[in-house]
Amino acid sequence: MKRLLNTLYVTTQGAYLNKEGEAIVVSVEHEVRLRLPVHTVSGIVCFGNIMISPFLLGHCAENHVTITHLTENGRFLARVEGPVSGNILLRREQYRRSADPDQSAGIARAMVAGKLLNSRTVLQRALRDHPDIPGGEKVEQSILRLDRQVQALQESASLDVVRGLEGDASHTYFDVFDHLVTAQKESFFFHGRSRRPPMDNLNALLSFVYTLMVHDARSACEGVGLDPQAGFLHRDRPGRPSLALDLMEEFRSFLGDRLALTLINLRQVQGKGFKTTESGAVEMTDDTRKELLVAYQKRKQEPIEHPFINEKVEIGLLFHVQALLLARHIRGDLDGYPPFIWK
Repeated sequence: MKRLLNTLYVTTQGAYLNKEGEAIVVSVEHEVRLRLPVHTVSGIVCFGNIMISPFLLGHCAENHVTITHLTENGRFLARVEGPVSGNILLRREQYRRSADPDQSAGIARAMVAGKLLNSRTVLQRALRDHPDIPGGEKVEQSILRLDRQVQALQESASLDVVRGLEGDASHTYFDVFDHLVTAQKESFFFHGRSRRPPMDNLNALLSFVYTLMVHDARSACEGVGLDPQAGFLHRDRPGRPSLALDLMEEFRSFLGDRLALTLINLRQVQGKGFKTTESGAVEMTDDTRKELLVAYQKRKQEPIEHPFINEKVEIGLLFHVQALLLARHIRGDLDGYPPFIWK
């Protein structure tokens, strides 16, 4: 399991990756910068103009190392992987449940419950750590509203109702998100979620973190034999990893949002690390992107007690634990899907 954490992120423009024996070699301007055995890597994520030799592509496919290509800003371009292996019976049952609105609603309800409860905990901890933050009363009201939405979720039956409650809860949470920024307010403010493209620094930060999380969630689904495109909350759309997006919902606030807020409030990233293009879109500089990647990898190495299996695991393995629990539920080994709930 530990090797599942080992993702190689390549951000230096013009870098060239090739195969030497059983090793991956990364060169920049004909100078070797990194050499590591292929068996220690579970995935390679390339940002921007990164070149890879066809022999390395084949070698990675044979060794189940997935290669993902993104733009410099983190927008998904393509994914290269070898033959898909997995339990055909598991995938058949996944497809059957995904196509059944009632079956989908049960799994989606659990995932959304995890999202709402974790969002509430993020707000509660923000008030505990910063009891005098401006807008504290509004944050408290949002916490109470999330409580009511969790209760309504438990009483909901249809998939459409579950989706509606998830949308309302996201609005409740993000309506007070700006109050959680306690430093550099002139550079990092939140007036609402903007994506494709992000229109301010904080949204650019969130979008990039979410992209990294989708990559990890997708790898986790594939690792247990699930199809990352057949979701329950997110419906089928060509090219969209719907199940990976489902799995990610429980971790948006706990992992993605908290990481972005930590980097801002501790001034590990600054406004000068972002630039606005002619179209109005906001992009991160290369140095800021690298700072974020390092922070993300460090956060993934932190241990946490898993509330269902009652064992300490590294945060980066939580996606894999949840994917395994979901697979066990789909197989019929668990009566319900137990979402990750941060305590």
